[in-house]
Amino acid sequence: MKRSYIFTILAVLLMAVIAFLFFYPDAMEGKVLQQHDIQQGLANGQEGKAFTEATGETTRWTNSLFGGMPNFQISPSYPSSDLISWITKLYGLGLPSPANLLFMMMVGFFIMLLCMRMKWYTALLGAIGWGFSTYFIIIIGAGHIWKFVTLTFIPPTIGGIILCYRGRYVAGTALASLFGALQLQANHPQMSYYFLFVIFFMVLAYLWSALKEKNVRRWAIATGCVVAAGVLGVVANSPSLYNTYEYSKETIRGRKTEIVSADAAAMSAEEKKGLDFDYITAWSYGPDETLTLLIPNVKGGATLKPIQGQNYPLSVTETDYMESRYNS
Repeated sequence: MKRSYIFTILAVLLMAVIAFLFFYPDAMEGKVLQQHDIQQGLANGQEGKAFTEATGETTRWTNSLFGGMPNFQISPSYPSSDLISWITKLYGLGLPSPANLLFMMMVGFFIMLLCMRMKWYTALLGAIGWGFSTYFIIIIGAGHIWKFVTLTFIPPTIGGIILCYRGRYVAGTALASLFGALQLQANHPQMSYYFLFVIFFMVLAYLWSALKEKNVRRWAIATGCVVAAGVLGVVANSPSLYNTYEYSKETIRGRKTEIVSADAAAMSAEEKKGLDFDYITAWSYGPDETLTLLIPNVKGGATLKPIQGQNYPLSVTETDYMESRYNS
């Protein structure tokens, strides 16, 4: 085995150890993060889970929300994606959650940097720094797990695209299609949609380079490989994506509702398509808030922060009291 391969394997193991130690209280002391999105998701999907455990069948309907609704996005599991789910678990090296999430974020960036021809030690330092970015730790605590998992697979997908444009068509297509499929299986289409813009500008940048070098043929082959990788990723997740597409037509995202305000009723059919701008950007970062990706609390912060020595489950009365102290 080449010496560089040995160091690469050791680097991966080191990242696994770092992730495990960072979340040691969760892994070894039985403590659990209070991830509010996870708690809400478990509550929403409990009826479907109980049905599956009792009958062995999967239901696509729940009566526990809004008087009854499809659960395509509450429990989006499909037998056709079992292999992809297994690969995702294998990719996390069997580490306990959430240590596996942090490891996956680091190793994905590590793969991308290796594809950029960086030395293993430079890639290792970059991967650790990337994994411990403020935003990633925050969304683990918030329980935005599927967004996080989707983001872990974006850097190695970029790595595959880079390989394609460097002439390693087979390796690049395989890498991009694998991590593209894993990314889509995580079922956060919004993040994947934003990633398409990254791909678009990468393709344009490589086209500009190809025009200067007068080697458009190589660019065309590489672009074809990238498209093929995307198609393979989509096909691998087609049941989930198709059901999401069909279901979206019957939701407010497709403006399908019989309960509308007078202003909405007066809108034209074209104006009623999609969601309002204010709605879709309500939880988005402003330009200056983007700095918090690198610097914690540079602007804003949590409404209620734990006080040192008092980070334990609080009653409603205690929570209100602590919040009043913090806001005063």
